[in-house]
Amino acid sequence: MLVLDKEHFVGRDFICLKDFTPEEIIHMLKVAKALKEERKAGIPHPVLQGKTLAMIFTKSSTRTRVAFEAGMIQLGGHALFLSNRDIQIGRGEPIKDTARVLSRMVDGIMIRTHSHQDVIELAQYSQIPIINGLSDFLHPTQVLADLLTIQEHKNRLEGLKMTYIGDGNNMAHSLMFAGKMGMHVVIASPAGYKPDPQVVATAQEQAKKNGGLVEWMEDPLAAAKEADVLYTDVWASMGQEEESQIRMRDFQGYQINGETIKAAKSDTIVMHCLPAHRGEEITEEVLEGAQSVVFDEAENRLHAHKAIMALLL
Repeated sequence: MLVLDKEHFVGRDFICLKDFTPEEIIHMLKVAKALKEERKAGIPHPVLQGKTLAMIFTKSSTRTRVAFEAGMIQLGGHALFLSNRDIQIGRGEPIKDTARVLSRMVDGIMIRTHSHQDVIELAQYSQIPIINGLSDFLHPTQVLADLLTIQEHKNRLEGLKMTYIGDGNNMAHSLMFAGKMGMHVVIASPAGYKPDPQVVATAQEQAKKNGGLVEWMEDPLAAAKEADVLYTDVWASMGQEEESQIRMRDFQGYQINGETIKAAKSDTIVMHCLPAHRGEEITEEVLEGAQSVVFDEAENRLHAHKAIMALLL
């Protein structure tokens, strides 16, 4: 049954999971679960009737766009797709001007962009909730869907070990904040691709307060040992295409494959935020294998994003 306790959420931004307590994250997951169950049962939930979400995209997308746009429609509201070719940002209008104009016309803004500073500036000048759909620094909406998926398959979060193998990028930064849910999060990446030290320190501090642990290791197989969850992402993200050959060399060995699966627990689940480059960061066999929950994870983007909108707007 859907219970929306919006008291601590309405009007807030969703930029990073560090800004939410474990209890608040648990409530978001409960709302996502209830929305998912109601959708499966054919029960409508137009809790955002009359609301409008502006969606700014300067980076292309499949899952983020569909999850937010379809999700907003299912919640009874409207979503406006705004690419940088469609609005004045693409012609040099300052973010702060766009923020102040949109604040007077819509009820919330989701942005998927390159520069994290754009997200921060949008939040600084907006009078409405800002949702970080992705920046080069963080991808928090993905992680909420990831936590929902882990919870579904493991029936808990606390005490689980999640190993992320790959670049210390926006996914690694965001996943580390799962430590505050009492999880043991290990980031395994080459020494030259470690996550941001300040993010690591903040995530470690929050995890320690809640019985979790966050650490970095260079050896991917050692990191995968006894893992309940194995997670990876592409070696070269959008905007890093020119580095792809260098990264192909530097990330050799940082692949989730049969050997990695053997190092983890026998019932480990495999996750990937997609899109995947089969044969690079993950093998076809593992991605399509029995332990992969990648497409459950992709579906849960819809339900998790709906929970964020339902609570904040």
